[in-house]
Amino acid sequence: MSRLGSIGARLYRGEVGYDFVGKRMIYYGISVLITVIAIAGLGFKGLNMGIEFQGGALFTTPATSVSVDHAKEVAEKASGHDAIVQKLGNNTLRIQVGGLDTASAAPVAEKLAQDLKVPAEKINADLVGPSWGEDIANKAWTGLAVFMVLVVIYLAIAFEWRMAIAALVALIHDLTITVGVYALVGFEVTPGTVIGLLTILGYSLYDTVVVFDGLKEGAKDITKQTRFTYSEIANRSLNGTLVRSINTTVVALLPVAGLLFIGGGVLGAGMLNDISLSLFVGLAAGAYSSIFIATPLVADLKERDPQMKALKKRILAKRASEAKNGSADGGEGEPNDAVPASTAPVVGQRPGRGRPTQGKRR
Repeated sequence: MSRLGSIGARLYRGEVGYDFVGKRMIYYGISVLITVIAIAGLGFKGLNMGIEFQGGALFTTPATSVSVDHAKEVAEKASGHDAIVQKLGNNTLRIQVGGLDTASAAPVAEKLAQDLKVPAEKINADLVGPSWGEDIANKAWTGLAVFMVLVVIYLAIAFEWRMAIAALVALIHDLTITVGVYALVGFEVTPGTVIGLLTILGYSLYDTVVVFDGLKEGAKDITKQTRFTYSEIANRSLNGTLVRSINTTVVALLPVAGLLFIGGGVLGAGMLNDISLSLFVGLAAGAYSSIFIATPLVADLKERDPQMKALKKRILAKRASEAKNGSADGGEGEPNDAVPASTAPVVGQRPGRGRPTQGKRR
C-alpha cells in the first residue's frame, strides 16, 4: 500500500488525525481575508464582460503573421472602441470589439482587411446584441437561485437545517472567490464562464455532502454516550474522508489545469480560458471550503444546541473526574478512552483506538 493510502486508512480508522474543527477560527480568518480581497477586486476593477453581455462584433481573420499588438491597435483605431485580440492555434486572429452595431461593423471589417493585408471576404464577422447577453445573464441568475434553493431544501430534509446553512455558506464562498479572481485577473466573462461557475457548484457540494454523510452516521445517538462531543465527532468524520477529498480534487484539477495552461495559454483558445479558469479556481476553493469551512461551521452551529451543550458539560466533567482519579492513583490507573479526538497530533495515536498502556491492576 502507498504511503498516502496507508495514511488514509489510518485516518479512516481514527488512528491519526488533525484538529480541523479546533483550529477553525484560523481558517475562518483566511477565508474572510481571501473573500475581502475578491470583493475589493470586484469593486475596484469590475468584471470584463464579453460582447455576449454588452453587445458588439467578433471578427475572425484568416491565418496571418500580424502581431496581436498591431492588430489591437488597428482594430481600436478603426472602430473607436476598445478591442480584445487573441491569436488562435492556426495563426488566425480573434478580434472582439464592443459597442458596434450592424451599420458600423462592415466599415470596421473593411478597414481591418486593408490594414492587416487579408482578403475582406475571408474575415468572418459575428454581431451580438446586448439584449441577448442580458437574457443569458438573467437565465443564469435564475438557474443559480433555483439551484441554491433546491440544495438547501434537500440538505435540510436529508440531514438537517444546520448542514444546509453550512453548505450554502460554502457555495457562496466559492462563487465569491471565483468571481473575484476573474475581476483581478481581467479574464473576459462569457457564457462559458457562466457554465464553469454553475459546474463548480456540483463539485463543491459533492465533497461537502460526503463529509456530512459520515458526520450524520457518526453522530447517531450521540447523547447516549459520554466519550466524544459533537465537535470531536465532526473532526473525526472530516479526517476519515480527508484523503478521499484530496484525491478527488487533484484528479479533477489535473485535466482542468491542462485546459487552462496548455489549451488556453499555449494554444490560445479563448473559450477554453473562459471555462477552465472558473473551473480551476472554483474546484480549489470548493475543496478548501468543504474541509475548512462547511464542517467546522456545522459543529459551531450544533454546539449551540442545548442538548449538545449538556453533553459537552457531562463529558468535560467526566474527563476532569477521571483525570483527578488518575492523578490520585499516581498515574497507574486505566487510560482515559474519552480524551478528545481534537487533541491528537497530525501523526500519532488517536484516542479510543489504540492499545491500552500496561499498568498495574488491582
